[in-house]
Amino acid sequence: HGWSEALAGIKSPHVKYICPHAPVMPVSLNMNMAMPSWFDIIGLSPDSQEDEVGIKQAAENVKALIDQEVKNGIPSNRIILGGFSQGGALSLYTALTTQQKLAGVVALSCWLPLRSSFPQGPLSGVNKEIAVLQCHGDCDPLVPLMFGSLTVEKLKSMINPANVTFRTYSGMMHSSCIEEMMDVKQFIDKHLPPV
Repeated sequence: HGWSEALAGIKSPHVKYICPHAPVMPVSLNMNMAMPSWFDIIGLSPDSQEDEVGIKQAAENVKALIDQEVKNGIPSNRIILGGFSQGGALSLYTALTTQQKLAGVVALSCWLPLRSSFPQGPLSGVNKEIAVLQCHGDCDPLVPLMFGSLTVEKLKSMINPANVTFRTYSGMMHSSCIEEMMDVKQFIDKHLPPV
């Protein structure tokens, strides 16, 4: 609900916005307490074990949402995936593993999950030219800016580097800001112009 409110301020009338809720599940990092989560988080360091089964299942769930929109008459190349933190991580992973050609990805304060599962060098799939807007606060205590920087370097080795934009925001923690939302709006308006 929080993100649908944030998006309300930047909505374009010709674009449909879908903000799915993550399911509630126990999260290892949160002492196994149940919370909204797309997949389990075991640790927050670059070499932490990852919930491969959960990440892949979550990506299938997002692909099913894309399929539903395609059935509703929206071509997949008119769909942008986006998310914050774990949702951004899931958006990147899904876009890089789907067989559906997408318009772009908005990846906020996040990282690329299962990064070692991707081949070294360029991606051969349908989204090797996909546009990516990656944003990160330079004071993020939860997902350090370094994760964003490492992710953007990995992305530039996999997809056309000219299509990867990395923006950082001074003083921003694990959150969003007006400037970031305006960058998101510009990206969406550029890659989903009215037809």
